[in-house]
Amino acid sequence: MARVVRARIAESAPIGAINITPLIDVMLVLLVVIILAIPIATHKLPIELPPPNPSAAEQLPPSVLAIDRQGALYWNGSAIADAVLPQKLSALQQSGAVLHVQTDPEARYERFDGVLAVVKRAGITKLGFVGNKPLD
Repeated sequence: MARVVRARIAESAPIGAINITPLIDVMLVLLVVIILAIPIATHKLPIELPPPNPSAAEQLPPSVLAIDRQGALYWNGSAIADAVLPQKLSALQQSGAVLHVQTDPEARYERFDGVLAVVKRAGITKLGFVGNKPLD
């Protein structure tokens, strides 16, 4: 009888070993996450920073390209046609001056995107965006 009681106590006693399978699963998931996150963390975005001493070209007043809510273009306050924009931008790129783009908040994004593509094709690297205030 004593053996039967001892056998039942041994069967119901807690297991003294730790199951490490879940720990290994968690470690493998963390390893995969780290492997996937390393390329994202080391991604570099090349940015041209201005030199410490401004040159004469940078002291030129910036030109302002504005887009109103109907999509019309304005160069320093004067209305211009779409065909004239590449010529103005190439002259600006040669002078090295800064271009400020001001867009009405009600303007269509497609129009803004198209104008920005023309600016990029012209090789303008000194570009700034003016805040969203309605054009008068």
